[in-house]
Amino acid sequence: MPISVRIQFMFASLTLLQKNTRFPQTIADLFIQHGVQAELRQLSSAPACHVWQWQMVGSVSEVVKAEIAQILAADKQQGVADYVLYEGPQAPHIKLAVFDMDSTLIQAEVMDQIAYSAGIGDQIAAITASSMRGEIDFQESFERRLGLLKGFDCAVLDAIYNNIELMPGAERLMVNLRKQGVYCVILSGGFSYFADRFAQRLGMQEAHSNPLEQVEGKLTGEISVRILDAQRKLELLADIRQQHGWPVAQTLAVGDGANDLPMLGAAGLGVAFHAKPLVIAEAPHHVSHFGLDGLLYVLGLSDDELV
Repeated sequence: MPISVRIQFMFASLTLLQKNTRFPQTIADLFIQHGVQAELRQLSSAPACHVWQWQMVGSVSEVVKAEIAQILAADKQQGVADYVLYEGPQAPHIKLAVFDMDSTLIQAEVMDQIAYSAGIGDQIAAITASSMRGEIDFQESFERRLGLLKGFDCAVLDAIYNNIELMPGAERLMVNLRKQGVYCVILSGGFSYFADRFAQRLGMQEAHSNPLEQVEGKLTGEISVRILDAQRKLELLADIRQQHGWPVAQTLAVGDGANDLPMLGAAGLGVAFHAKPLVIAEAPHHVSHFGLDGLLYVLGLSDDELV
């Protein structure tokens, strides 16, 4: 019979994001009750995002984890709190951050937006949603949706790009990651026409996605290269990390869909952002009620250190 061995970490932190100003006394009392020695810092006192972080030496027991989840369950359900309980060899000192694009860095699913312009939006959106929930394979979903877009006029793509809004907090997140010297990359199952532009707009170092193949200004509805799916995202995360010599512990991955789960699990800090229920259930961590810049507090940065 195999023996289950629990990994002992050297560092843990609990980052609590709240939409109210109430001090989380119940959490503080819980740590005292269980003899957990934790250093408490208030990282933000902004009206819409009060942030408290406890830092601890060593792992957090399963009993304490369960009680934290129970204490915060109601606030999470009401959409007024999120928390990330991180454990690792040390405090997260991120060198590489990789991001999904659609519904993570931007407030849209690009293929759906193209489809609505083509008059088949509901049909393609249903396939997209099913794929993001993990009900059908991403590659199958991608090929089916792309095939339906055959003949689409590429002259419309620029207008679609201009109408897409960034996710709240995206610009502040990227400005401050750059300030910290973090190498930022888009790993998207979407299209390079959009991923390249958003990466440049946000000051990111790389973007990897799928080409939009066209003939005489019309989409062919086909793709002749390997689709950037969940496995490819995982490979690119490993390749970029190894090229720069960064350890796994210094990597951050953020995404919202089922095809992001492998890279979320492989990163030192993997966060499902405004994700589907299946992804929340399986991801290491999740943030569902705050902007992308909330991730800066998970890294232990305070408003005094941020721009």
